[in-house]
Amino acid sequence: MKIAIVTDTNSGISEKEAKKLGVYCLPMPFSVDGRWMLEGVDLTAEEFYRRQAAGANITSSQPSPETVTNLWDKLLTEYEAVVHIPMSSGLSGTTATALALAAEYGGRVQVVDNKRISLPQRQSVLDAQVLAKRGLTAVQIKQNLEENALKASVYLTVDTLKYLKKGGRVTPAAAAIGTVLNIKPLLQIQGGGIDAYGKVRGLAQAQDKLLDAICADLTGRFEGMPMHIGVAYSGSPEVGKKWQKYVQERFPRCKVQCSALGLSIACHTGPGALGVGCYYYEE
Repeated sequence: MKIAIVTDTNSGISEKEAKKLGVYCLPMPFSVDGRWMLEGVDLTAEEFYRRQAAGANITSSQPSPETVTNLWDKLLTEYEAVVHIPMSSGLSGTTATALALAAEYGGRVQVVDNKRISLPQRQSVLDAQVLAKRGLTAVQIKQNLEENALKASVYLTVDTLKYLKKGGRVTPAAAAIGTVLNIKPLLQIQGGGIDAYGKVRGLAQAQDKLLDAICADLTGRFEGMPMHIGVAYSGSPEVGKKWQKYVQERFPRCKVQCSALGLSIACHTGPGALGVGCYYYEE
């Protein structure tokens, strides 16, 4: 069965990389001071952070139904089926919309709700390709990815509380106190949504707490499973390189992957956010 794999830019996969991998990637839309722009098309990461720092009103949305179905229709002229892997249903209505649209395609489009974003979502795309090469059907690929959906953890910290305050995730009073005391909130993505994990003082403590959390997962509930380790960042690529090097030194036996956070997350974190995750992969 010839199967097309579709995802969105929340996976960290760019249009250029998608072509190289042989998959298809929908750009996420953003409103920047009332003007709609597409991630990686007419809104680069550099421009996003420049506008964000300048105080622009930026909100994220989901691909329009027409954009999604137009891509599916085009692919189904060449492929027998489509496996669509959007960002986590716990973070956006993208999955619910895609599931509703796919109901009109007689089973030829399988939408995966595997509750991931960023590097774990990217890994799901790569796993879908592995499973397709093994001869699994689109339905079987969907079932496999959803069965393994929760075998992933992501932990994050932010450089500033400004954008969490702006998005209503922390109160103005808490943000003011946290800024004075150099409080770094720790966030986690498990099971789809973003939840508070803890808080510490200073970036060094935050980094160590993130890595302690990953170690606990790898030696606890994920012990014995094939797992990748990856880091993500927002803002300057130099921040990402330094963070990757730091984590690589902590896990010398692993090849630590690195990717920029999708702009949908960066809307809430601002630049300077650091993330680390571990996620199951198909061997």
